[in-house]
Amino acid sequence: MCEILAPAGNKNCAFAAINSGADAIYLGMKEFSARSSAENFDADELREICAYARLFGVKVYVAFNTLIKDGELDNFFAGCIAAHNSGADALIISDIYLGAKLKESCPHISLHLSTQAGVCNVYGAKLAKNMGFDRVVLARETAFEDIKAISKVIETEVFVQGALCTCFSGQCYFSSFAGGYSGNRGQCKQPCRKTYTIDVENYGQPAYRLSLSDLSVGGDIQKLKDAGVKSFKIEGRMRRAEYVAAAVKYYKNCLLDKDGAGLSDLKRTYNRGNYTKGLAFGQDKSFLSSAVQGHIGEFAGVVSVKNAKYLVNSLLNFRKNDAFKILRDGKEVGGAVFESATRGGFYISSRTRLKNGDKVFVTTDTAVNERLLSDVRKLKINIFAKFKAGERAEIDINGVQFYGDNILQSANNSPLSYADIEKAFKKTDKYPFEVEISGFDTDGVFIPTSELNALRRNVYAQYFNGISCNNNVIYDSKITHSEINPGKNGKTAVICTDLRGLNANVGILKISDFSADTDKLTADFKGEKFLYLPPYLTGAEIEKAKPIINKFDGIYSDGIHGFLLAEELNVKFFAGCGLNISNKISALSCRSDYIALSKEISVKEADALSRENTFYLSAGDIKVMDLIYCPFGKKCLSCEKRGKYTLTDENGRQFTLRRYKTGDCRFEVFNCAKLAGVKNNCGALIDCTNQQNPNGIINVLGDENALKQIFDYNFTRGHIFNSVK
Repeated sequence: MCEILAPAGNKNCAFAAINSGADAIYLGMKEFSARSSAENFDADELREICAYARLFGVKVYVAFNTLIKDGELDNFFAGCIAAHNSGADALIISDIYLGAKLKESCPHISLHLSTQAGVCNVYGAKLAKNMGFDRVVLARETAFEDIKAISKVIETEVFVQGALCTCFSGQCYFSSFAGGYSGNRGQCKQPCRKTYTIDVENYGQPAYRLSLSDLSVGGDIQKLKDAGVKSFKIEGRMRRAEYVAAAVKYYKNCLLDKDGAGLSDLKRTYNRGNYTKGLAFGQDKSFLSSAVQGHIGEFAGVVSVKNAKYLVNSLLNFRKNDAFKILRDGKEVGGAVFESATRGGFYISSRTRLKNGDKVFVTTDTAVNERLLSDVRKLKINIFAKFKAGERAEIDINGVQFYGDNILQSANNSPLSYADIEKAFKKTDKYPFEVEISGFDTDGVFIPTSELNALRRNVYAQYFNGISCNNNVIYDSKITHSEINPGKNGKTAVICTDLRGLNANVGILKISDFSADTDKLTADFKGEKFLYLPPYLTGAEIEKAKPIINKFDGIYSDGIHGFLLAEELNVKFFAGCGLNISNKISALSCRSDYIALSKEISVKEADALSRENTFYLSAGDIKVMDLIYCPFGKKCLSCEKRGKYTLTDENGRQFTLRRYKTGDCRFEVFNCAKLAGVKNNCGALIDCTNQQNPNGIINVLGDENALKQIFDYNFTRGHIFNSVK
């Protein structure tokens, strides 16, 4: 049975989702939610929503999908257990080790692995299953063939609608390093939605170079269903209730092969860039939304300037408080509001001076919004009422019997009638019941109206509480865990594109193409040789990489697929920074030869997790994004195919954009400033992806002034002294 899974950033959205026919909803609590700016829920609100959802068989999933630090472990586990005890059907966790610990202590808790974990192939899926997860929320970039393969391993959840992150799931540090707000902590400020230039022809003018259109797979949901996907996820915990309602209705129709029914409503409630089918179906022409950022709405007509007024020629009907966005040559030039109706169209007013031919898109349609939120889901209940003298009243609701408190008496006059029963029990108080009186058996008794109403209230309360009760196993909120005995690692590991001449204990070769001559690039290196694997790899690309991996001592990867891949090939594994190991449970549980701690914790926090195999990013480049798409729109025939570009933001800051190939071209974005770090108890991990002098950095590591000179004084201390909050 497939499910439409809807977002709920607050109670209004939760009720809108359920009332519109959602099969499941997902939400966050006040802490540890990757959408910290959403209104989110407290324990009482969660219990209320879970009880309401159970009436209709709707599942409730609660997200605890942020990077968790040592000092938060107790609160994290207490929050997870409280959510389960309140009735949540599953918890969405991003840290596989914290999830495994939770499952070990509370085996009846159902776990879904968050998209933040970046599962995109069967190796990651198998690891999740081995660690006790019941479902994986696939990375948005997962290829269709891999979706099919993973769905044979474990239950899958796939995004079908909503905003797309420009960076591969769980690997974005752009907001964190460029602005101090961590996306991995739910505080992303979306620098990807700003304007940029790229130093290549036709990309020199500021535009939304990294902003993606909203995802909308539409009728292709049937292909995903046939591929074995269980849950179809709508993104949008920051969106309004009418959007949630429209999206649920649209995808319920798509599952019924009614593609297109409800699409207009969906576009009017939120639509960034007129939609893309997403990378599962290949990068399409509408994937990037470089001209328009934000809600574009639905096309409503074209402006004609008449007597200094703006007439929109249209057959559509609008009214007061409806709002519009104006586009000229594909770019946003302003907004407008409805002014008045006229034959063949309507007039709008705008602070922007509009021109003939400007296109008008409706972004707020109050009539549509009211209609979308008018639905109320009802639970059908069938009542049989029995009122006999000398007995207590008996009310049967859907086969469940309830009884009154008092013995009934025969009526002297005005005996209880069917009309009396109907009048009393058709009132449903606060309960979402649709009542049908199927039978009435009486021998002529008298019961006061007040007593009959009290009976109804009592019976309905008992029935509601019975069918909405929480049957979850209740757990204690305390989970014990081991402490780390900090150790010291004196090794140096370097990520670079050529290991020749490198003086380091561990060399991590980062090739630009799987066809590179790795023997040549590692010819005289004396240390341990690891091959760098990007966080996103398809199943086919992994097969292509296996012969190369066998030439190395091990692999370094920011993706969780690296664990089982290294085990299969019997090589060492270096768990990369992108796995975001940031607490002692994960550090102790991570069974790898080497561990690179999260680049978002401070040196003090890193030292507390340090052991003989632990590394900490100490200097060099800071990768802030992995792009699994082409920012140039896959115009391969005219592409320069350069290895590096410069991405410049509105403030003149320059970020390196690096191309690499595993099959199709992909890209990495590096921070505008280099990391000038310090030596600590962890081994030093130095990223020299874009540096020509790794030995020079190694030789002066810990000497701040010398590092500044190497980096031409373009440096940052990152989170070394100020961890993410």
